[in-house]
Amino acid sequence: MRAMHTAATGMMAQELNVQVISNNIANLRTTGYKRQQAHFQDLLYQTLRRSGAATSDQGTQVPAGVEIGSGVKTVSTARVMTQGNVTQTEKDYDLAVRGEGLFRIRMPDGRTAYTRDGGFNLDSQGQLVTKEGYLVEPGITVPQGASKVTVSPLGLVQFVGPGATAPTDIGQIQLARFVNKAGLESIGDNLFLETAASGPAIDGNPGSEGFGNLQQGFLEEANVNAVTEISSLIAAQRAYEMNARIVTAADQMLSATTQMFRG
Repeated sequence: MRAMHTAATGMMAQELNVQVISNNIANLRTTGYKRQQAHFQDLLYQTLRRSGAATSDQGTQVPAGVEIGSGVKTVSTARVMTQGNVTQTEKDYDLAVRGEGLFRIRMPDGRTAYTRDGGFNLDSQGQLVTKEGYLVEPGITVPQGASKVTVSPLGLVQFVGPGATAPTDIGQIQLARFVNKAGLESIGDNLFLETAASGPAIDGNPGSEGFGNLQQGFLEEANVNAVTEISSLIAAQRAYEMNARIVTAADQMLSATTQMFRG
């Protein structure tokens, strides 16, 4: 029976929806995480009677036809790249972006990745790196003995050396933005890669037109709202249950038909 196959596609779609929601909830406290949202489309239709078909020789037509759908399919699990809340950490190398822009990260294989996670540290050479040890582009090296390191909202990095009173410039942190942020490819570790869908990276300094500002000593939280996710989870669960009931109803109808033939 066609209803069983149609309901099965609905169950599979809601199962994937629950997986997306569970991943959002699991990353509720992940720095810079951007929530995902599943999107669906209906499948092909079988046309039993076409709209506008002639019903008589006098030119009368069918105002509405008969089309039987075959279910649902998942078309995307796009990321919602809205701003998350910013919380204070009081760590010198924690940076949050307020507004548009992602940090540029140099991967070990030479590729450039992008992230909203500004929880940085220094490696053994004084270079600014991520928690995984990947370099922040362009390279920023803090000299040994620097007593105070500051990062301005415009991304200018300065330090005060031993015995000095005036700050010295170290470098300039840059950001990147994309025409289609939702088209970025997630590779884990809070990192994204450029794709054909995202378009090429547009580099610029914080505070420039179209780019956000930096806030030192702060980190951006995940943009996941627990109440919204729980509500979506309940709705997905109910949709799954209704599709399961359709399978049960179709099975009972088939069973009744079988009993009629046996009788």
